[in-house]
Amino acid sequence: MSSRTVIRHGLVITASDEIHADVLVEDGRIAALATPHAQSWTADRVIDATGKYVIPGGVDVHTHMELPFGGTHASDTFETGTRAAAWGGTTTIVDFAVQSVGHTLREGLDAWHAKAEGNCAIDYAFHMIVSDVNDETLKEMDLLIEEGITSFKQFMAYPGVFYSDDGQILRAMQRSAENGGLIMMHAENGIAIDVLVRQALARGETGPRHHGEVRKALLEAEATHRAIRLAQVAGAPLYVVHVSAAEAVAELARARDEELDVFGETCPQYLFLSADNLAEPDFEGAKYVCSTPLRPREHQASLWRALRTNDLQVVSTDHCPFCFTGQKDLGRGDFSKIPNGLPGVENRMDLLHQAVVDGRISRRRWIEIACATPARMFGLYPKKGTITPGADADIVIYDPHAEQVMSAETHHMNVDYSAYEGRRVTGRVETVLSRGEPVIVQREYTGRAGHGVFTPRSTCQYLN
Repeated sequence: MSSRTVIRHGLVITASDEIHADVLVEDGRIAALATPHAQSWTADRVIDATGKYVIPGGVDVHTHMELPFGGTHASDTFETGTRAAAWGGTTTIVDFAVQSVGHTLREGLDAWHAKAEGNCAIDYAFHMIVSDVNDETLKEMDLLIEEGITSFKQFMAYPGVFYSDDGQILRAMQRSAENGGLIMMHAENGIAIDVLVRQALARGETGPRHHGEVRKALLEAEATHRAIRLAQVAGAPLYVVHVSAAEAVAELARARDEELDVFGETCPQYLFLSADNLAEPDFEGAKYVCSTPLRPREHQASLWRALRTNDLQVVSTDHCPFCFTGQKDLGRGDFSKIPNGLPGVENRMDLLHQAVVDGRISRRRWIEIACATPARMFGLYPKKGTITPGADADIVIYDPHAEQVMSAETHHMNVDYSAYEGRRVTGRVETVLSRGEPVIVQREYTGRAGHGVFTPRSTCQYLN
């Protein structure tokens, strides 16, 4: 059955333009844009966006729903996590399917399809975590690309779990140079970090703040440098995830000055939180344990500058929530046993809008780093990440003047605390469409589990 929606009188903001325009949606896609009063569209549904922004739905290309970690698992399911994403103005996530050592990529991917299928409120796609590089794994990478799984994550951290050595990394990069895939790298020197962890615990340094102190910025920078040079040897592109340290940003900037195909993302926690949070008393700092860790506040200036200069291109969340009670507190008396991860999928668009309000980035750059560039980076553009005829009607009506206080009492993520508790921000999602279907209407949830569908991706659109 055909359906038409018209969004009237809003300011349409994309990565390239700001224009007062009405938007016509037909059968789940954007059919046309026109200046107000220049057309006489009729529709089943009319949305008045007077005084509001009309923006593309956010694209969060780094989430971990239901991720097993440290003897527990992330507290958001695909159902609760995608619903929370919608509340925050995100209409597409790219989550990570996990290959366990001794198992195939296919087994890991099938397991994640089973978790997500029929449960998501918004559209989703997958990256593949490659934990066991061998001849069969390399062949499987080619097959997954044909299925729209076009990016593969490797870890220089977590020895004994996800860790790959330099030889394994090089082989996977060589394969991606041939098949068009994109290697995503968790760049921390995990072998050295494990030594520092053991030494800290032996000294009796067991609290959450020591998590950040042992995962040194120089070890993030060293691993970032090593990953860049391995990719250069392989002739492969590289995407470095959750960049947190000024020294790692400098490595990325140098590589990009050399015109290498090297890209980087950061996350809201590194832009808005710091090592001060890890040092909060009474074990409260455990709420902020994630890897890469929160850094001293002085690193933030480098991250913001890199977002303005495009040495960092994407802001994702690395959403991986664990409840304070019953999960984070597994690490009382031993910071190395605190599950690594923060909740944030619901907060990203609002925090970045606050950066617009504060003058750190422009409105168009907000949309670029949160919607358009992630969609391009991972082969979803222009289906996702923009408002243009033919694109999926993933649209957010955003009130730039509404004020809100972030809190666990009002958020929709399935976790018992907010990393941004009490933070006042200006700007709030009002209405969300996913493929033309209303998911949030005037701050009321109208979506449903199963509306979101798996979305195959093409290869990175920034490569020649």
